[in-house]
Amino acid sequence: MDLIIRHATLPDGRRDVDIGIDEGRFVAIEPGLAASGREEIDAAGRLASPPFVDAHFHMDATLSLGLPRLNASGTLLEGIALWGELKPDLTQQALVDRAMAYCDMAVAQGLLAIRSHVDICDDRLLATDALLEVKRRVAPWLHLELVAFPQDGLLRSPTAKQNLVRALDKGVEVVGGIPHFERTMADGAASIRWLCELAAERGLRVDMHCDESDDPLSRHIETLAAETIRTGLQGRVTGSHLTSMHSMDNYYVSKLLPLIAEAGVHAIANPLINITLQGRHDTYPRRRGMTRVPELLEAGVNVAFGHDCVMDPWYGMGSGDMLEVAHMGLHVAQMTSTRGVAQCFDAVTTNAAKVIGWDGYGIAVGHRADMVLLQAGDAYEAIRLKAARLLVVRGGKVLARAPERRTALFLPERPSELTLEFRPGSIS
Repeated sequence: MDLIIRHATLPDGRRDVDIGIDEGRFVAIEPGLAASGREEIDAAGRLASPPFVDAHFHMDATLSLGLPRLNASGTLLEGIALWGELKPDLTQQALVDRAMAYCDMAVAQGLLAIRSHVDICDDRLLATDALLEVKRRVAPWLHLELVAFPQDGLLRSPTAKQNLVRALDKGVEVVGGIPHFERTMADGAASIRWLCELAAERGLRVDMHCDESDDPLSRHIETLAAETIRTGLQGRVTGSHLTSMHSMDNYYVSKLLPLIAEAGVHAIANPLINITLQGRHDTYPRRRGMTRVPELLEAGVNVAFGHDCVMDPWYGMGSGDMLEVAHMGLHVAQMTSTRGVAQCFDAVTTNAAKVIGWDGYGIAVGHRADMVLLQAGDAYEAIRLKAARLLVVRGGKVLARAPERRTALFLPERPSELTLEFRPGSIS
């Protein structure tokens, strides 16, 4: 075999498992694997996870912090205005350079699939061409999926419809929208209908920025779910952000959640950004802003977490670390139970993979050998410590290695028997 990772823990709780990789595929996952490999690595009980997936990002804007100036108010609308000011000065090379730098950051942290929205409201389609080039360059080590995103509004921007179609013709894979940014609720609903019909006609997926607002009457997710059913797109549509749901009354939500589940619409929360941009008009009490993650999960909706932004007009922080995203999501949604922590880990791995339709995802025999070895004993520790990525593997090839951090780990045998274990050299 090309590579064997011995004595690993898997996210489903199996321990002391050997993982055999040959010719780019997982060929054996079992205790005490009776084989030898060209390279063997002792995981020593650490967590071997499928790679992280970011189901919602803006790579065209990443690492542009301070151009042309900083977001003084910290609001969503000022971020949009700043991006509008920056667009005329963008160059394709600068876009490519920043995106490639971010992809390097992502891969080093075990983030091997990203769905990125790309603004198509610039008639030059500069960002579209740049990210298509980045997609081509990074294909050997990172899956980059692009969404044609009318940042200025499909109906509000006079050339957005034709530009969106042009972007799809160039090779962008997903239809995007932003109904809450249209001038009226009616225009928002009309944009959803047009976009879903276009996606159904072309056999594409849909991912809309939907109800990214504190306004409880911003209810475009209802229209998106209904149009998903009408156009036969069940399972292929995603509503991103959905922050107005945090402000909606419970009776309306009790009607809305079953509709979203019936439509098979995926939901994406962006914890770092939602907690930062929402509630800006509140005094106290101040709303958290993130959508109702536990309630959506309980209703049977697939929920993923996205990073959304890294050092751009909307968010000055971030590093491409999906465990940081899960860590914030856990806190904001108060998902501190054993089950809740596991769900937050799923939100940046398996659930996010479902959003982008990644077939063959996960550590299983026959799947492509994509994985990350974390300096943690389980998903709880991985999120708590934002664990170091000791090894990143794609298609059986090691893309990145990192030394262990000096840290103390919990390595519980069972949730009821927590034992603090100090690794040799972990305390200075």
